[in-house]
Amino acid sequence: MKTKPNQPTIAYFSMEIALEPDLPTYSGGLGVLAGDTLRSAADLETPLIAVTLVYRQGYFRQRLDAWGRQSEQPEAWNPEQKTKEMEPRVTVEIEGRWVMVRAWRYNVEGITGETVPVFLLDTDLPENSPEDRRLTDYLYGGDTRYRLCQEAVLGLGGLKILNKLGYSNIQAYHMNEGHSSLLALGLLERRLDQSFAGRVKQLDIDSVRHMCIFTTHTPVPAGHDEFTRPLVEQVLGPERTALLNEARAWHGDKLNMTYLALQFSGYVNGVAMRHGEVSRDMFPSYVISAITNGVHAVTWASPAFKDLFDRHIPAWRIDNNYLRYAISIPLEEIREAHARAKRELLAEIRQRQGVDLDPAGFTIGFARRASAYKRAALLFQDTERLKRIAREAGPIQLLYGGKAHPRDESGKQIIQEVFRGSASLADVIRIVYVENYDMHWARLITSGVDLWLNNPMRPQEASGTSGMKAALNGVPSFSVLDGWWIEGHIEGVTGWSIGNSYLDEDSTTEVATLYDKLETKILPMFYGRPDEYMNVMRMAVALNASFFNTQRMLSQYIANAYAKREAILPSVPRLSTPKKATVTGE
Repeated sequence: MKTKPNQPTIAYFSMEIALEPDLPTYSGGLGVLAGDTLRSAADLETPLIAVTLVYRQGYFRQRLDAWGRQSEQPEAWNPEQKTKEMEPRVTVEIEGRWVMVRAWRYNVEGITGETVPVFLLDTDLPENSPEDRRLTDYLYGGDTRYRLCQEAVLGLGGLKILNKLGYSNIQAYHMNEGHSSLLALGLLERRLDQSFAGRVKQLDIDSVRHMCIFTTHTPVPAGHDEFTRPLVEQVLGPERTALLNEARAWHGDKLNMTYLALQFSGYVNGVAMRHGEVSRDMFPSYVISAITNGVHAVTWASPAFKDLFDRHIPAWRIDNNYLRYAISIPLEEIREAHARAKRELLAEIRQRQGVDLDPAGFTIGFARRASAYKRAALLFQDTERLKRIAREAGPIQLLYGGKAHPRDESGKQIIQEVFRGSASLADVIRIVYVENYDMHWARLITSGVDLWLNNPMRPQEASGTSGMKAALNGVPSFSVLDGWWIEGHIEGVTGWSIGNSYLDEDSTTEVATLYDKLETKILPMFYGRPDEYMNVMRMAVALNASFFNTQRMLSQYIANAYAKREAILPSVPRLSTPKKATVTGE
């Protein structure tokens, strides 16, 4: 990172970051978004550094049997092969023990050669006990105690390691989800140490808020980590528990990591317009803005579309806004580029899955984390009608993918429902469920299908980015009006809606519109009026891909969050006079 001598730096904290397809340092949307953000930061030469954990055993490798039953295996990797070990060591006090932490450096390189360093924290050191050495082994693994220990390593250890590495000019700390919010507690400790105040004043809280940005990525309460007071005292110790008391950081009798981040952040945002509205309803005492997510265009454009854009829009890599000019690309060239991407996808399906799909057949893609609210099996509500649609309106083939969290039994059941639905349709519709869905498969599927399907329960989609990846490759979305699609949807122009509005509707109405539009609008256009369908594909690029990218998104963070935090402090209760002094951290 080539920063100027006095150029302030942004520290970006995330529990997961997708650095490369083969590095198991991510599980899904949050990590992929983080990776795309860092890639755009490097492209834009933004002075940004990132902190995450190393996860030596990864998230997990998914195995599916013939009935769709998921099993999990570790996905071990050696950071020595891809990263550089940094010399400094720091310690974090966990359960009264000093746990040593080191960092591995990975450089994300941009289109100009600028790099953004990512520091992956690791406790697998001989100085630590066997139990502590495993704290950075698994992403989203273990119990609540393991999670809180990991979050202490990320937030408190990450803050210390940046200081040890010499990053003394950090202007802002960007916390993604509540996982890293203990870094705010570390900033408060540091301020108290420097001021010798010995107790928390409102000025101290405001000082930390001035440095912190918080992005919430989930609109459901279950997605926000919280820990009981006894567990917090056990892991963080009585001194830090007392400091949390002083800072009035508890939410009832729990330490809710989202509320902790809200308390200490001067700028807070959701990740789509609608998600901002939902977040303000969930947290009415706070000022919450919205910056809609995006995807890294160069990463997610297929080779065929990269070549197409390079020929017609040479500046698109440097300025994604130029994708607006895709409106002038001849339809025949859109058709040829998509056909090439589709051939690459079907060849991989044939090689990996042993299934031959028809290159001329209408192919629908649905690949998301397997979670109940995403409703992967909604399409199978009326299998007889779906068969009739395929027979009369035109052949259909389906591609599915997605992992369920190892402890998410409802998510695992969803995968089995898709397998049962596939079996019931097998005589008419070919359906493939891709095992171990990852960045590699995401690139192929989002670019190679003809339609991207998305039907979450509203309003539980914070943003979603898979449809943005599809749009970048000319693949229109057919989606419930939630998350980003409320902003990207123009009926019949960039894709189609499931349901009639972004307000709550019953699933019966949604399923009815899904089948009706598939039967009367989408399939007749694809098979009967192919140039019209190609025009929808072209409009998906020109109108959606030109906006829903991380270049635009990061520019908004720079202008609204990183540079203007002092003007947007949250409206939270002010601290009363402390009753007793606290003992600060190490």
